[in-house]
Amino acid sequence: MRFYRLKRCEFITLLGGAAAWPLAARAQQPALPVVGFLEIRSPETITERLRAFRQGLKETGYVEGENMAIDYRWAEQMERLPELAAQLVRRQVAVIVTAGGFATALAAKGATTTIPIVFGVSDDPVKHGLVASLARPGGNLTGVNLLSTELTAKRLELLREMLPRASRITVLVNPASVYTQTTLREVEAAGRAIGFQTQIVNAGTSREIDTAFATLDQLRAGGLVIGADALFNSRSEQLAALTVRHALPAIYQFREFVSAGGLMSYGTTVVDTYRPLGIYTGRILKGEKPAELAVQQATRLELIINMKTAKALGITVPLPLVGRADEVIE
Repeated sequence: MRFYRLKRCEFITLLGGAAAWPLAARAQQPALPVVGFLEIRSPETITERLRAFRQGLKETGYVEGENMAIDYRWAEQMERLPELAAQLVRRQVAVIVTAGGFATALAAKGATTTIPIVFGVSDDPVKHGLVASLARPGGNLTGVNLLSTELTAKRLELLREMLPRASRITVLVNPASVYTQTTLREVEAAGRAIGFQTQIVNAGTSREIDTAFATLDQLRAGGLVIGADALFNSRSEQLAALTVRHALPAIYQFREFVSAGGLMSYGTTVVDTYRPLGIYTGRILKGEKPAELAVQQATRLELIINMKTAKALGITVPLPLVGRADEVIE
């Protein structure tokens, strides 16, 4: 039997080569696909929504941190959306998810014509030029229509039921929002039908929201309908606090407003809006084209009432309304 003596330098060379094998193998593994998540709100305000989005991803076989990654961009100010969208494009993410309404969707659309975009919006995406049709979007965008502005008349009816003696109702809108014209048409027709005198107050910034509520005091509004808008979505806590401070019964589209102290909300459920966004994102990661994924219509609606706020405002909530509520916050 022969024994060979290795020189020290030869041994180190062999050892170094062996140590490099796992590194080389790892280097050859494909990088995880990255999804860009563009949102105007702060992360702590949409915890439940993110949970539903991740559930949708999981149903298609994707788990954040395991076989895909998410690059979150939190604008918190609408002016930052275009630059944040451009950052995601420069990073060459596989999909961009814009769940905060038309402002985020339009920012992403303006940044890329090739990266798939999955949106969540509160009005007809065909009318606003996001897609060619609901059945066959035709470009690099698809997503979910949350049916919010279409529910403005129903919110007026619910406020009438809550406030049978009120005669004057104010509607808060953002004049720069793509939703405003639809909201105003709905308000004008519904207001006449149910006997409300309606008046419009505008707010396009956080500071203007504060100013608007001072105006509401002067107008002596009997109730308030808050129009759909990305700015208002990001200011649910501010809006709820102001309605309580000014003793103003108000209704909005999302439950976060009621959870923060607002009186009522009526709109689509979180699970029915964000879970489909996760499912579509996963399907696109698997190779499906947004042009061939029909825009989904959220259809399950929920009525939330904050009984503690009603009591503070001196409102006796009609029992039939309580009975129809999907959730009552005590």
